Amino acid sequence: MAHATWKVIGASGFVGSSILARLASEGVTLEAVEAPRLLTRTSDPDKLIAEARSLEGIIDTLADSFAGCDLIINASGLAAPDQEDLAPLIGANALLPIIIAIAAQRTGVRRVIHISSAAVLGAASVLTPTEETDPFSAYSFSKALGEEALLKIRSFVEETAAQGRAPGSEQSEFPAAPSYAPVQVAKDHAVEICIIRATSVQGRGRRTTQAFAKIASSPLASVAGSASRRTPVSSNYALAEFVHMIAAFEGELPAIVVQPWEGATTESVLVDAGRRQPIHLPEALCRAAVSAGYKVSELLGDRLTGPVRRVEVMWFGQDIDDSWARAHGLIPQARVQEVLRTAHSSLGSKRDRKFSD
Repeated sequence: MAHATWKVIGASGFVGSSILARLASEGVTLEAVEAPRLLTRTSDPDKLIAEARSLEGIIDTLADSFAGCDLIINASGLAAPDQEDLAPLIGANALLPIIIAIAAQRTGVRRVIHISSAAVLGAASVLTPTEETDPFSAYSFSKALGEEALLKIRSFVEETAAQGRAPGSEQSEFPAAPSYAPVQVAKDHAVEICIIRATSVQGRGRRTTQAFAKIASSPLASVAGSASRRTPVSSNYALAEFVHMIAAFEGELPAIVVQPWEGATTESVLVDAGRRQPIHLPEALCRAAVSAGYKVSELLGDRLTGPVRRVEVMWFGQDIDDSWARAHGLIPQARVQEVLRTAHSSLGSKRDRKFSD
């Protein structure tokens, strides 16, 4: 996809800074856009879209920053898997993406890439690009709500564009933006919205990565059974490269794509992050422990659901349906081993001689 200026929202965050660095290395002309802080408890997607449309001042501010922009990458959001307060989560992970999509359509932006999370699929055995979600926490719910609303906007924009009254055009009830200097938007213009479901992204300086390295370096490092299972543990470098590939893709993008598998398994990530062999526990015991954990969490108001889910993924992993990306040759370089070994080194502990390579 030929491009003029690309803009990254949330460029100061963990994922956003990785994407910004990758795009800069690719010679992309880009600018960072600051993400406004929003709060809401609206949990119905249609009502949330209506609320977003009423925030004309914020739409105008973003639209003004989108001037002359060809592509928007939304890497903003609140990555707080254990947070229970919905207002900031929905504000950052659902309401803001909607406003970004609205402002992008009304200013004639060609493509919006939204970084979501595979956490919206819950305990699915395979991470897929399905529109059906199964959130298990406040965080995953807010991400799933954002996806659902964006898919509704995507369908609405495409439908109205086909009818010659797309938002931002003269025949639309939704005006061009910004309101004080509206741009000219073609009646058949439809911004292309693509959602990327990031998997379990790890990287330097991320607390979850350090926590994983500590567990992997301890006697708690374990996997279920003797079989080697795929895991969604991935690197920020591969995600950033994949985002660039999707953003630059010349053809039509699907509504949802999943970050490709980096070749890691439940055992390999523990070896890389802990430099020791994990314990192989009886699979039946692990399943019973996970089931009991979820039941206890339910009794405690789902407070332990996140930690239980992380243990479940450590033991059993998750497969990834990245068939679309592979069919189009959009597979980034695998760097998860590098990231995990760096995380282990940063702990300052001595390496086991058996893993000195």
